[in-house]
Amino acid sequence: MNDPQAFQLAQLPAIDRLLNSPAAEVMVTEYGRDEVKRVARLCLTLLREAIRREEVVDPGVDAICRGIRCAIEADAGRAMRRVINLSGTLLHTNLGRALLPQSAIDAVVQAMRANTSLEYDLASGGRGERDAYIEDLLCRLTGAQAATVVNNNAAAVMLVLNTLALGREVPVSRGELVEIGGSFRIPDIIERSGCRLIEVGATNRTHRHDYAAAIGTQTALILKVHQSNYIIQGFTATVDERELAQLCGESGIPFVVDLGSGALLDLEDYGLPHEPTPMEALARGADLVTFSGDKMLGGPQAGIVVGRRELVEKLNANPMKRALRCDKMTIAALSALLRMYQHPQQIAEKLPLLRMMKRSYADILALAQPLAARLAQQMEGLATVSLVDCDSEIGSGALPDRHLPSCAIALRPLASGLTHDESLERLAGAFRELPVPVIGRIHRGEFLLDCRCLEDADEFSAQLTRLDFGA
Repeated sequence: MNDPQAFQLAQLPAIDRLLNSPAAEVMVTEYGRDEVKRVARLCLTLLREAIRREEVVDPGVDAICRGIRCAIEADAGRAMRRVINLSGTLLHTNLGRALLPQSAIDAVVQAMRANTSLEYDLASGGRGERDAYIEDLLCRLTGAQAATVVNNNAAAVMLVLNTLALGREVPVSRGELVEIGGSFRIPDIIERSGCRLIEVGATNRTHRHDYAAAIGTQTALILKVHQSNYIIQGFTATVDERELAQLCGESGIPFVVDLGSGALLDLEDYGLPHEPTPMEALARGADLVTFSGDKMLGGPQAGIVVGRRELVEKLNANPMKRALRCDKMTIAALSALLRMYQHPQQIAEKLPLLRMMKRSYADILALAQPLAARLAQQMEGLATVSLVDCDSEIGSGALPDRHLPSCAIALRPLASGLTHDESLERLAGAFRELPVPVIGRIHRGEFLLDCRCLEDADEFSAQLTRLDFGA
């Protein structure tokens, strides 16, 4: 055969020969025949393209099988993985927000492992209601008449609007038309819920008479939105919730408060900044309050609605409620979490979020010092390592103007032939490629590892020898 390309192409094994090789049979046992066959076809296609580009390839079965395994393992590496959050953001939306307490984890495992009485009434032997497991707890904790739960707070707001204001008008202050992560915007939610947004007031100042002027025959409710992830300072004015509740009562329309984050504890009792609670909103006259389960509550992703019974009953009768309902794992986790809140004297240590928020600067420094020394040895000749003061943030829109004093391990790359920014990105990438990826942040020319959220220092330290910075 005179054509070198044709000769090389002919050397490539047939797919059946590949799959019947000992190396491929091992992979078939691990990953399944269909997956190995799919990747094998892809590898052979890539090899043929490389040959046509006159590249040198190894047509041997063992070499190709090694390529198949690498491709399968690389694909598996793109699955969701556990990471170590040293970003300095406690409720990091991209990293899954709140860590569940052990009691909630145990409840989820039990719900996954066995059949449950999710919608089965053990007393009567008939059909039950899944929200019953959390409604009574929420009512006791918040003082509400009734409660329901859906799969996130955006869904909770949408359910309220679609149920109570479909085709009608909803006044909202211009200063509360927020956008949060993922381009979620209050105006979009109102529109998609089938309502008409009526903007009232100005961005920085809204008064009672602005709302009063907006109320007409088509007004369904007034929505007050917690500004969540930003603050307006200076020449500002907002309307007290009590005034809005009174105005709504006089007009015969519901007053709805979207807290966004929401907390069931007065954080000031733990030496932390105050975060508005559902209890406060209800006490000020709100008819319905919505808030998240996986933010300041410290639980699973969920959207919670508490308030007047007749309004909650309307929400539950909306066909959208079934489309937005929570699964058994969420119900199990949320129920276990809410039971913890019945013992506030114990929750400070059992709730991971609160434990991390309360962590003192001295404790964080004591944890970081030996890790910095260990990392300095590993990074010799590659980067300088020091300890720096920094601020942790709560994240996910909670307490945007408040920060927690913390300590970070700071790495500054040494000259390497790359630009400083390129060296920083390579450094951050090396930590993300560890067996348990470590997520830090780049700030002012340094790669920071904020130790506030680090609870297993031994695990972090043990894998430092696996750092690989490439060529």
